[in-house]
Amino acid sequence: MKWIDLTTAPDPLTAEIWCDVLIRQGISAQIRPSDTASFLGVSSYPTGVMVEETQLAQAKEILESGLGES
Repeated sequence: MKWIDLTTAPDPLTAEIWCDVLIRQGISAQIRPSDTASFLGVSSYPTGVMVEETQLAQAKEILESGLGES
């Protein structure tokens, strides 16, 4: 499995929400490992979201369509 950058969320909480939405839609998603929260707790820094390379187009479509909501 090859992970590829999908997008950058404005903060770690948003990245977690986006990953959860993608996972619930059957997409393998994770936060970019180098962007995890520091020992100081949750940060307000931008956080990368990664998906499995073969699911990139589908993941983009889900996020662009309102995070999978009807």
